[in-house]
Amino acid sequence: MNATVNNVHTFDRRLLARMTGNLGDDQTVGKLAEELGQVFSEFLPDILNAETQQDITITYAGFETGLKTRLLAGLGDGVALCTVGLRNWCPDFTLAIDSPAIITLMEMLLGAPSSEVEEPKPRQLSDIELDVASMVFEKIADVLKSAVNAPGGFEPVLERPHNANIKPVAEGEDVFAACINISIGLGPVLSTFSIIVPQQPLLKTTVVFPKGIGQNRKAKSQWGEQLEEQVRRSSVNLEARIKLQSLTLKTVSRLQAGDIIPFHDAKDVRVEVNANGRDLYVCEFGRSGARYTVRIKDTHGSDNDILNHLMS
Repeated sequence: MNATVNNVHTFDRRLLARMTGNLGDDQTVGKLAEELGQVFSEFLPDILNAETQQDITITYAGFETGLKTRLLAGLGDGVALCTVGLRNWCPDFTLAIDSPAIITLMEMLLGAPSSEVEEPKPRQLSDIELDVASMVFEKIADVLKSAVNAPGGFEPVLERPHNANIKPVAEGEDVFAACINISIGLGPVLSTFSIIVPQQPLLKTTVVFPKGIGQNRKAKSQWGEQLEEQVRRSSVNLEARIKLQSLTLKTVSRLQAGDIIPFHDAKDVRVEVNANGRDLYVCEFGRSGARYTVRIKDTHGSDNDILNHLMS
């Protein structure tokens, strides 16, 4: 008897994706990306300008296609990411923004003149900066919701933004996506935010120009005030440093549990309070009931100086 050999050929993934509507040609995807870019360039500047009182420009900056994980990894480490879902359009897409855009916006909101702002290097954002990024993402998602006109009028659901940390996934679990890039200009700094969306819902999208976005807005909106308040209400971990009496290395090496080291100061004990490695206050050590306390005697700079320290 002759043995029968069954040859199993793996079906080309790209061809299968194209046949099932999960992958489009560059011309189709590019047209949709450009239309979305036009919506953002038309409406988002008015929203952000009115709500932050900053000179912000928005322009379409092209698109890329590929597997979603690879597109996200291609954005680099210095970006903030936000996972978003919009019912009846796409349950899982990602918004990204370069960290220099958020750092610059923070500086300008805290009073730095645009002429004095220098372009920052990409880096991981602090928790306070991620709070600001979340509000920017909300506005981007609102414009996108109106542009794709998802049935039912549902609101986007945004997760907490985070610094880029792309975890590899199995190739079979990845999806073909498009990365739509939009440039955002704040004063002298030109940066980028991106929309990374699977191609399946994108290819079914009819882009519309929303009505009324950006019209009849107050000179200082509630969102702008909320943004400033959010910065000031964000939690900051403080540390107090007290200088102790100098000891010889020999004495230090012999210290045991229960030994006492006196403070350096004999009367009012000086304490340096810092956050994020930066000194903020000069204090004196004391006690209130059962709690040890510090009383602020002086500050390292003005309120804005302290805020700027905490932002960096």
